[in-house]
Amino acid sequence: MEKRNCIKVCVTGGSGFIGSWLVKKLLEKGYTVHATLLNLNEELEVGFVKSLPYADTRLVLFQADIYNPGEFEPAIEGCHYVFHVATPLHHNAQSTKYEDTTEAAIAGVKRIADSCIRSKTVKRLIYTASVMASSPLKEDGSGFKSSLNESCWTPLNLSFNFSDDFLLAYTKSKTLAEMEVLRYNEIGNGELEVVSLLCGLVGGDNTLLSYLPASVAVIVSQITGDLTSYGSLRFIHELLGSIPLAHIDDVREAHIFCIEKESLRGRFLCTSADPILKDMANY
Repeated sequence: MEKRNCIKVCVTGGSGFIGSWLVKKLLEKGYTVHATLLNLNEELEVGFVKSLPYADTRLVLFQADIYNPGEFEPAIEGCHYVFHVATPLHHNAQSTKYEDTTEAAIAGVKRIADSCIRSKTVKRLIYTASVMASSPLKEDGSGFKSSLNESCWTPLNLSFNFSDDFLLAYTKSKTLAEMEVLRYNEIGNGELEVVSLLCGLVGGDNTLLSYLPASVAVIVSQITGDLTSYGSLRFIHELLGSIPLAHIDDVREAHIFCIEKESLRGRFLCTSADPILKDMANY
């Protein structure tokens, strides 16, 4: 691989939990980073990202919104690798383009993948997927398959006892957006390699951010008594049969691994443990 200080990478959603830790590690390893933020006028968010080590010399910030996916093109231009971490969590009711977060997420991955191909420089697109898209539930909901692995896709026609509109919308958007982005491995002349990383529920060190990330709040909800977060935990258990967990350090290292291989494409599960609710409570 060529010298890292000659390699430009793009990270969408660069101020979130996964995105910020990824940007930090990439800068420390010598990469030049193009990071997108939702709003460059948010002084607290921008200041936090700019305060990361080596940001003054190797970090360039761009404003981009999934609901206006063309805005990502300038950030992607000239890059060698793109990490698509950003995802729409709440629907922008003012949008005239998309009816819900699923439509926005699918349009976003398509536009970003197309921008990667148009750039003529991007070799690989790494999509931050969710284990919520890989439920081992059988299509008829009669039970679980023998294992949870990269071949599993979440059935989207089932109902759940512990779901709500937000959780169902998130699961649907992550599942269908991942399916869409992986299609790019089958089209064209191999111009773009696409990797999707199915990340478990992400926990670990939170010293970078000034707030508690939603995934961490869900993990510790049995201790804190946060009923909303605990409802999400119960839904994950109902959907997957366990709670697949991943540490933020492992998640960011897995992302970087995906650009430091000579060639890589396809779907990979990124979890380190899968306790059931009772095990977590006992622990």
